[in-house]
Amino acid sequence: MGASQIHLVRHGEVYNPSGVLYGRIPGFRLSERGELMARSAADDLVARERPIARVYASPLQRAQESAAPIAELTDLDIRTEARIIEPTNHFEGKVMSRALRNPLNWPVLRAPSVPSWGEPYLSIADRMVRAMEDAWNEVADGEGDVVMVSHQLPIWTTHRFIAGEQLAHDPRRRRCDLSSITSFERVGDSFIEVGYSNPAAGLAAGAIDVGAV
Repeated sequence: MGASQIHLVRHGEVYNPSGVLYGRIPGFRLSERGELMARSAADDLVARERPIARVYASPLQRAQESAAPIAELTDLDIRTEARIIEPTNHFEGKVMSRALRNPLNWPVLRAPSVPSWGEPYLSIADRMVRAMEDAWNEVADGEGDVVMVSHQLPIWTTHRFIAGEQLAHDPRRRRCDLSSITSFERVGDSFIEVGYSNPAAGLAAGAIDVGAV
């Protein structure tokens, strides 16, 4: 039993004119550019001519909206998966450039390897991989691929965990662009990464990508 591949898809650009770290705050939707990005990811997946058996998305609006064109093109329902949500973060709702200058916020920066300002990296990796394993096992052998629409930090943390790399990292160096696709296969009892694509690269110029810390 098992899926063929699992694709972790990041959501598209979010409408965020204030440039805040939106985290789990409700109501942050895709921008018009973000909708085009999401469609680019959907088109990329369909163009691979690989059957898709399941489409999952984080509960957050931007992930649900990014999953919509994939579900539409594959005639599948979106399954909400809480374990692939954005992590909690002390800086949620704040503009990072200002927040980092405020001494009141400095104590939460004391342990960046954890990190001390939000959900521990190991916790993120654990829930992501468990969600991937459950989704993988739910699909019958040969039925097709699984698509999971998530967020930058969970996807990048999963990449580093599966690659055996140190989970603590510089957020500015993440390879997880808006509407990018990171693909995995199962070998024995472990996942391995088999591909990364950035179908929305042509739309990235001028995009607002606050990301996460």
